[in-house]
Parts: sequence; structure tokens; C-alpha cells
Amino acid sequence: MDILVFLIPVSLSLGALGLLAFLWTLRSGQFSDPEGDAARILLDDEDLAPQPPRPSTNRR
Repeated sequence: MDILVFLIPVSLSLGALGLLAFLWTLRSGQFSDPEGDAARILLDDEDLAPQPPRPSTNRR
């Protein structure tokens, strides 16, 4: 029964820590564009890949 004196404050503090982390993510804009994330998975990564440099045609 003495362990409850330790476990209850620990569980309350972990719950408060989780709530604070969730509120921080809301304020920092982590969930601001859920539709964009859902559509982004349908895009091909090849379209977003950087193109290799083209050889220079300027000859001196």
C-alpha cells in the first residue's frame, strides 16, 4: 500500500508531461495541415528529386 504514495504522483506527473507535450505541438503548428500530409503520400518522390547538373555548353 505504501507504493501507491509513490505511483500516484508519478503517474499524475507523467500525464501532465504528456498533456504539456501535446499542447506544445498544437502551438508549434505540427497539426496545421493534415490534408496536405494525406495528399503528399500520393505524390511520386521522383518529381521532388533534384536534377543532376547539366554539362556546360560554353566553350572558350
